[in-house]
Amino acid sequence: MIRKRMMWMTAAALGAMLLTGNGIAMAQYGSSGQSQSQPPAQPPAPKPLSLDNAPAPAPVNAEEDAAFKAFQDSPMTDLKKKIELGEAFAQKYPQSRYLTVIYSVLTSAYLNTGQIEKMEEVGDKEVALNPNDVQVLAVLGQTIPRVINAKTADPAKELDKAERYAKRAIEITPTVPKPDTLTEESFANAKNITLAMAHSGLGLIYVRHAKYPEAITELEASVKVDPTPDPVNYYLLGLANTKASHFEDAATAYTKCASIPGQMQATCQKGAEEAKKLASTELSAPK
Repeated sequence: MIRKRMMWMTAAALGAMLLTGNGIAMAQYGSSGQSQSQPPAQPPAPKPLSLDNAPAPAPVNAEEDAAFKAFQDSPMTDLKKKIELGEAFAQKYPQSRYLTVIYSVLTSAYLNTGQIEKMEEVGDKEVALNPNDVQVLAVLGQTIPRVINAKTADPAKELDKAERYAKRAIEITPTVPKPDTLTEESFANAKNITLAMAHSGLGLIYVRHAKYPEAITELEASVKVDPTPDPVNYYLLGLANTKASHFEDAATAYTKCASIPGQMQATCQKGAEEAKKLASTELSAPK
């Protein structure tokens, strides 16, 4: 299970989104309102947030247990070491009972070090191994549509996969039982952040498909449940509302984005000003 701060970094670490022509392009990887030098928090427990309650694992040898303990004990402040230990473990023990934990943590570690291809590869492995790991489903569901660009080999296939992942995360997150290691408040927070990422990813997928009413619904759901809203989602909400000719709602969303310190403030401030002008000169569409 990944702490709230780590989960939020997976939501915000994707960076500023810029409107380029009629599409959306990634400006850079970085932190939205957070310093890239600030280390992510250490996951406090070995089990990812998941619907599955796995049966008692088979006995393993002491060497494997020691290797897994070394991985667990390695702090998330040293992501390079964490990744090295995780990769070595997965290679040496490809049938390990601990593999789902290794893959889940590596997914976030790769994301936070900008290794997006590796993040997707190991995330896909984790979903195949544990299709109810809602955190990994949500991370992939949000990240994949944000990083698609002109060099992506098969963007339609990538978006289809991200949509499946995001929808599954939304479907099963409310049914995940609370781990004994978490308080009610921490568990509710973790579920809300997971849902926020999944709704965000689905909203961007709908933006890319020019399904703006559907995008608005998903993005509004994302910012509603997110305890620390991602400015990217307010930006996308402003964009979707503008495309749907809901100019006042677009101005509101852009203004909220511009109020959050970070790289997106100038872009969102400009979007708010343009939306306000459109609201005064153009006919808004009915909702």
